Amino acid sequence: MDTLFSILHVTSAVFVVGPMAIMPMAALRSLRHGDNERSIKSGRSIRLLSYLSLIVVVTGFGVMGMADPKYDLTITTPWVLGSLVLYVVALLTTLIVTVPALGHPGRQTTKGAYARAAISSGLATLCLVAVVILMVWKP
Repeated sequence: MDTLFSILHVTSAVFVVGPMAIMPMAALRSLRHGDNERSIKSGRSIRLLSYLSLIVVVTGFGVMGMADPKYDLTITTPWVLGSLVLYVVALLTTLIVTVPALGHPGRQTTKGAYARAAISSGLATLCLVAVVILMVWKP
């Protein structure tokens, strides 16, 4: 069961969180070109991927719960807690700032929407990269 949860955790991280981090960068092009329809569709897709990324957290807790007791893993283990905090920052930034900037570009200037989406998606991506570093390094 431990192996199954590890496979699900890594696979969902690659196929859900990866696109969640990269898709906003591609969606910025639609904002630059004023393609509101594509921007709105990208926002919806990014929102869906963001919610699906919770699978990574659930399977991660499964992996942590089945880990060998010699590793003494708990939610308060510094690299686990740091990863969770960074993930929550990335998730909330994506859902609260990036998705609305892409999903309703007509409500604001294109330049403002572009800046909000670019900065917030960049921050979210940096947080997710830091999570990967913590997961691999385990300081």
